[in-house]
Amino acid sequence: MTQIISIHSFRGGTGKSNLTANLSVAVAQQGKRVGIVDTDIQSPGIHVIFGLDEDEFTYSLNDYLWGKCPVEDTAYEVGNNLVDGSGAPANIEGSVYLVPSSIKAGEIAKILRQGFDVGLLNDGFHDLIDALDLDFLFIDTHPGLNEETLLSIAISDAAIIVLRPDRQDFMGTAVTLEVSRKLNVPNLMLLLNKASQSFDRSSLAKQVTTLYGAPMAGLFYENDEMLRLASSGVFCLHYPDHPFTQEVHQVMQQLIQGES
Repeated sequence: MTQIISIHSFRGGTGKSNLTANLSVAVAQQGKRVGIVDTDIQSPGIHVIFGLDEDEFTYSLNDYLWGKCPVEDTAYEVGNNLVDGSGAPANIEGSVYLVPSSIKAGEIAKILRQGFDVGLLNDGFHDLIDALDLDFLFIDTHPGLNEETLLSIAISDAAIIVLRPDRQDFMGTAVTLEVSRKLNVPNLMLLLNKASQSFDRSSLAKQVTTLYGAPMAGLFYENDEMLRLASSGVFCLHYPDHPFTQEVHQVMQQLIQGES
């Protein structure tokens, strides 16, 4: 059975899309067929990490939502684009398909003015799973809580909530968790990202558990290598032995175990 994973944050700037890219590739490295949908239609960008230029788009998610094409026509096999730190093709046993959103200003403005049929988006997730025979579907959501984000969370087998060790993030995450629990999401996972190297892991884990009544599934520290890469590739492929990558694989194992 396909696992649908929503990756969400209450605010922007948490590194949500980078974590989505790295987790999806780590799962694909286990031989899985993985799809990613960029539903952050107002501020899309995950396609940059996968080296997919907008000039290469025949269709985007926007085209599907406006009835111009089937959803499978918006999916691009990006696994073949991926390289390691030396520039050699990455060795990925599975497949990675990306459904990007348009970055054209006019199309973003149209979405903001007119909106779209959220039910059609839901149908698209399931049609994509069937058409591509996916094992996992990752949904990179828009920050905050809106109709399409709530729908994505509601249909998910797991919701990964990304936050920084920041007071505003901590308060907003409490709201997101409360909503997710009311939507009966089977598996809620909290990932702390962009933590200072001075923060103690056990102290953060205790703080998260106390605040939210949920365990910290992963902790990612700020690092210079991520800053240098600057979203020009998938971090875990460029730095396979890095502590950040090790943490990605630890979270990936939790997702794989949830599949069984």
